[in-house]
Amino acid sequence: MQKSNVNNNQDRLRQWVTLIAIVGAFVVNVASNIFPLNGLSIGAISNTVFKDVLIIPANYAFAVWGLIYLGLFTLGVYQFLPSKKQDADLRKIGYLLVIASGFQSIWVYFFLARLFTLSVVAMFGILVSLMVTYQLLGVGKKIVSRRKKLCLHYPISIYLSWISVATVVNVACALHFYGWNGWGISGQVWTMIMLVIASIVGAVMMIRFNDIPYVGVTVWALIAIAIKHSDVNMLRNLATFLAFALISITIIRSSRTDN
Repeated sequence: MQKSNVNNNQDRLRQWVTLIAIVGAFVVNVASNIFPLNGLSIGAISNTVFKDVLIIPANYAFAVWGLIYLGLFTLGVYQFLPSKKQDADLRKIGYLLVIASGFQSIWVYFFLARLFTLSVVAMFGILVSLMVTYQLLGVGKKIVSRRKKLCLHYPISIYLSWISVATVVNVACALHFYGWNGWGISGQVWTMIMLVIASIVGAVMMIRFNDIPYVGVTVWALIAIAIKHSDVNMLRNLATFLAFALISITIIRSSRTDN
């Protein structure tokens, strides 16, 4: 009985800390736009300091954060339900979402403070936390209820997909800021290489895990990059082609699953 009480208390603590961490990260992000450090928001820095970084998507693409936080709030409430206190999957991931949320808040500070190398470290902290969470949940492999898929698996997939894209962008920004010459390879070529790699990852996630939300976010980013750089023919055409290729793979994979 005593051990059961201890486990219940630990579960309740995890639920509270996870919910608070998600809300805290959201507050930090909102505050960073209302009261930006040094007077420039994240978007303003991207549009000025990094205006020449080709892999940064059009501004509207960052609206995906609304979807990400909608998913995270849904997840936060879902995992807080009394019936989910002893959920095996939620126990597996433990405090990983707390870690991801913590690194998210730290990243905001480092980026606004223009400590871009440290911001890359923080971004990798978010990425690794989400990758481990994804694996422990068995997204795309484990059969779960529709409710759990919507409230737990999908939010993690969407968040992980955008952070995967954001990590590439963050690294590109840091390298640009510190004057990396790309080993003599042009920025346009490097951008195209990164787009192909991101698309391959998206294709793998769809083929192996049937993860439509993950691919959807990748397609969203590719189209936003194509729109922002519509005057750069090769980049625009490649991003558009890759977006449609991922959509095609998604349709084919989904139709096979349905059959």
